[in-house]
Amino acid sequence: MKIREEKLEHIIHWAENNPDIRAVLLTSSLVNPYAPVDNFSDLDVELVFQSRKAYEENNEWIKLFGEPISMIEEDDTAFDGKHAMKMVLYRDHIKVDFKLYQVSEFCEEVKEEILPEDWDLGYKVLVDKDGLTKNLKAPTYQTIMIHQPTEKEFKQLLNDFWWDTTYVAKCLKRGDIFYAKFISENILRSDYLVPLIEWYIASSHNWNNITTNKHGRLFKKYLSAELWSRVEATFSGSDIEGNWAALFAFADLVHDFGTALSEKLNFQYPLQHETDIRNYLTEVKVLP
Repeated sequence: MKIREEKLEHIIHWAENNPDIRAVLLTSSLVNPYAPVDNFSDLDVELVFQSRKAYEENNEWIKLFGEPISMIEEDDTAFDGKHAMKMVLYRDHIKVDFKLYQVSEFCEEVKEEILPEDWDLGYKVLVDKDGLTKNLKAPTYQTIMIHQPTEKEFKQLLNDFWWDTTYVAKCLKRGDIFYAKFISENILRSDYLVPLIEWYIASSHNWNNITTNKHGRLFKKYLSAELWSRVEATFSGSDIEGNWAALFAFADLVHDFGTALSEKLNFQYPLQHETDIRNYLTEVKVLP
């Protein structure tokens, strides 16, 4: 994307000519070979300052790269004192996440035995005036890869999924759509269905460096059309009956993914638990 490239060049030129800045790195999706990139992908820029205090307290420098229309600022208390953040959305639609380091803080991160996650996702050194990055380890990308679960993790996920479906059922029977949506979307989907699908996809590729990106962004790429259609059926609107249908669609998917994985991994699937909970869901649904 030309506008994004031009903005990055502007940032690099500014940093090269600013004695307060000693190094600049580009991180995240634009330098991660496993990440999808499009016109909405952000610029994630790390700036290493001799002293970052003035740049945290004064935001005039941010306007050098365009007209900001929104910004989120986080001081170093949110990051264990390691750095600060300024996330900026510009009028031209380009979003830049600026991470602000002190030289001393950056060097401590470089010394870490295990590469910090942000760098393990991929990085590119854009400016290094003092050789601060010479000992920076190469990314492994393993923090984004799907790893095989232990039997304990597998059983815990299934146990918790079936337990939490009962909350959705009760909420739907009460007509409490807000709480039903909270449980189904924030918990059933995010905490249980997403990792279960990740495991299923990775198992189909022998757990060999497979990532589906954040929150299932690449599920459609890896699932069959039939399975993807069934995943879509777990999404619903505000209609109570539609949410009941989505709840049972969740249950059917978890059963199929769970039993397939249990066979591949030689884990025991909690079939009796599922049967008991399914009976409960059906009984609650038909209550007057």
